[in-house]
Amino acid sequence: MYRHLFLLLITLFTSLSLQAEEVTYSEQEYLDRPLMERYILDELKSLRTEQQDLERRMTIQITDRELAVADKSLNYSNTTVTYFFYVIAAVASLIALIGWQSLREMKQNTKEMADKQLNKIAEDYEKKFVALERDLKRKTRIITENNREIEIINEVHNLWLRAQSVQTPEQKMDIYDEILKVRPGDLEALTYKADAAMEMREFHWALNLCNRVLEVDDQNAHALFQRACAYAQLGAEVQAIDDLQRSIEASTSMRELVLEEPDFDPLRGLERFETLLEE
Repeated sequence: MYRHLFLLLITLFTSLSLQAEEVTYSEQEYLDRPLMERYILDELKSLRTEQQDLERRMTIQITDRELAVADKSLNYSNTTVTYFFYVIAAVASLIALIGWQSLREMKQNTKEMADKQLNKIAEDYEKKFVALERDLKRKTRIITENNREIEIINEVHNLWLRAQSVQTPEQKMDIYDEILKVRPGDLEALTYKADAAMEMREFHWALNLCNRVLEVDDQNAHALFQRACAYAQLGAEVQAIDDLQRSIEASTSMRELVLEEPDFDPLRGLERFETLLEE
């Protein structure tokens, strides 16, 4: 291509030099001019064609290189993005797995904690309910016992009222026995039963009843008084005065009853007995 360009330049230079000298061409030279022009035109055409071909090849090469670079860039970008997404997916999967395990553990721990708290609350309430039930049973038992005691008190009170209304000591004895059935070992009932036995002139029976009372309460003034009466009727004057003295010491009101009690007639006139009444 450069060779043709050099020849073309030489030819143009020669042509211009000949025209400047204004040489008169011969007829043969005149005939040769179209051939020269034709040659120059062919060379120019060939040169233009080669230039166009060169431009086309250069354009193709540049385009191919640009496409290759673009393709490599795209491949690199694609690979980089793919690896990046792989990394993101792996990290996300790891986080999701760890997070899922953490959520499961948190759920399990929360459930266990809730179960423990519920069990503790249930145990506390169960203990409270047991204590409440025990307390209710105790109070129910106390109420039942109190109701029973009230019934017994009412029944005994009615029996005492009946005992005051009857006339014979035998009837009183039966009522006192009923009181003792309701309240076994009732000291007051035993004492009044001893009094009824004295009215029935059952002195030994009265003495035994008074002894039962005094075994429980040795300072019972009424029982000491009744036993003193029994001793006086049985002729045990010393024991009678001793019990009478103890009875008056336990309750001074017994001294007034001595003055009206006929069972102490065997003791009247005795110095110790009279001294006891004068005190």
